[in-house]
Order: sequence, then structure tokens, then C-alpha cells
Amino acid sequence: MEIKDLTKAEEQLMQIIWQIEKGFVKEVMDFLPEPKPAYNTVSTIIRILEVKGFIGHEAFGKSHQYYALVSKEDYKRHATEKLLGGYFENSVESMFSFFVKEEKMDIGDVDEILKMISKLKNKAK
Repeated sequence: MEIKDLTKAEEQLMQIIWQIEKGFVKEVMDFLPEPKPAYNTVSTIIRILEVKGFIGHEAFGKSHQYYALVSKEDYKRHATEKLLGGYFENSVESMFSFFVKEEKMDIGDVDEILKMISKLKNKAK
């Protein structure tokens, strides 16, 4: 299944659905910051997410309880690949260099990355 891109509003609602696992529109709204959008706005975005294949629902009379069909990990992979390909010519080195130059990483982050690299090298042997 091809994963589609999400708008900022759609992604915000998916973050909530991933967090709560299952929920009605009202429950999703409880997790939104103030000022909260209108119920109909949230309901419309949820229906769009359903059309895009991100969520499914279980009917309880006229109410629907929504749940994720696309995992957070799968979407994270999709978003990272898009970021890497669209802005860094598929170069992890280029992306890493950007984050270092922008001071988005501290020495602890770099140390953790070096530990991960060391583990990968050991696995490859």
C-alpha cells in the first residue's frame, strides 16, 4: 500500500489516534489544544483520513470509533524517506551535516549516533 502525505491538521489528528489507539471524534477532540476546532471540522478531517486509508472505524449505531490502519512507524518511515530524498538528495551524511550546522544536535545526540553506528558495524562483521 502506498502511503499518502498528510496535511498538518491530518497529521495532528493521526498523532492523537496513534496515542489513544481507538476513539470517537469527541475523544479525539479532548486531546486537541485550545482553541479547539469545531466538532464538524474534526469529523471532516477524520473522514478524509479514512478516505486516504489511514484510519478505519467500527460503527456503534450512528457513532463511529476510529482506529489507525497505518502505523506511526510506517508513516515515520515514509516522512523520513520524503525528507531525505526531497531535501538531502538521499544522503544521510548531508542530513546529519545539516542538523549539526543548525545546532539541532548536542554532544549527547552525537554520542548516541556514534554508538548506533558502532553497533551496525559490529553486526556487519
